[in-house]
Amino acid sequence: MADGWSVEEVKAAYQALLENHSVKKALDFIEADHGNTVAEQIAITEIPAPPFKEQQRAEDVQRRLQKLGLENVEMDSEGNVYGIRRGSGQGPKIFISAHLDTVFPEGTDTKVREENGILHAPGIGDDTRGLAELLAVVRALNEAEIETVGDLVFGGTVGEEGAGDLRGVKAFFTEHQDIDGFLSLDGPGFNHITYLGTGSFRYTITYKGPGGHSFGDFGTPSATHAIGRAIAAIADLETSKEPKTTFSVGEVKGGTSVNAIAQEASMAVDLRSNDAGALAELDERFLTIVKKAAEAENAKWNDSRITVDIKRFGNRPPASQSADAPIVKVAAAAVEAIGGTPELCTPSSTDANYPMSLGIPAITIGLGGIFGGAHTLEEWHNPGEGHLGVQKSLMTVLGLAGVKNTSPALLKK
Repeated sequence: MADGWSVEEVKAAYQALLENHSVKKALDFIEADHGNTVAEQIAITEIPAPPFKEQQRAEDVQRRLQKLGLENVEMDSEGNVYGIRRGSGQGPKIFISAHLDTVFPEGTDTKVREENGILHAPGIGDDTRGLAELLAVVRALNEAEIETVGDLVFGGTVGEEGAGDLRGVKAFFTEHQDIDGFLSLDGPGFNHITYLGTGSFRYTITYKGPGGHSFGDFGTPSATHAIGRAIAAIADLETSKEPKTTFSVGEVKGGTSVNAIAQEASMAVDLRSNDAGALAELDERFLTIVKKAAEAENAKWNDSRITVDIKRFGNRPPASQSADAPIVKVAAAAVEAIGGTPELCTPSSTDANYPMSLGIPAITIGLGGIFGGAHTLEEWHNPGEGHLGVQKSLMTVLGLAGVKNTSPALLKK
């Protein structure tokens, strides 16, 4: 295994952890504390956190982190909240986070409804459950009085969803150059490990022209015709299956009336790939299409008044690391330590993309319970056996950071 730790040494470290009285106490506490974890999950869910308006929830989580005794709890200028639980000072510094924002717009009813043990509410899972599990890990560390070797930063990030463009995690790593590893608690499956990052570019493309009456001004170039030319060409693009590379025109707006030549039309476009080179190539082809569509509409009418405005509002870097990377192997060993079978997942777009793209070991690990309806008003979560997610996260943290007088930090400082 990389960084000097063999598979046998990792197994030995986890055996030592499982035999440690304090670690046993923490694992038992997590299961007994299940009701508190669910109660916090419900309470935080009912605090709306629409895109770019996460402050109320951030303030609540900040108070909870302070109550747990973390040091230097703060809200940064981007809106992230975090605090530190110091170790012995001889190991790596690890940032453990869940994201504060949800996909739902302001005004969405987030009141939680419980039916037969299943929780129903927009955002009940993604990623409010992650926040609740993060707080539960800190409670367990405190209850068992575990002293890690490395320092642990726990917090919530803003802007993980949609147009947020990972703004929270980008700001955090811009301001903190001393982080050795990153864990994002997000997504279903307590045994799931996401170690590869899907990259994306997102655009708003707007065509503008003079407009006019559909009959009286016939012969005037149309913004909607220009966007139609672009969409047709985009739809005909061919992309690779490996690395998986995709495109989508997700939203189209324009025109004012059935009998008006459109002055303006716009579209929102999503380009994705698991490979940086493939994404750059698709981006170049896409931008060529966008520009040629304006030129073609002008040429049709021997005009020059159609213009195109190109705004990129999303840039999530694709990133990869080996399945044999220490952080991946440690997470897998943590799943096995609580009786699960680790599953390495296909690439995805998460907060881990950004630090991974910087060369910082980073993964996203799944949560406890069963999830459904993510990103819909019908979202639900069954928290049964949810303690397994918290236990897995605890064991991942302890493996990476090490426990004083018990096991070494398996992540390089």
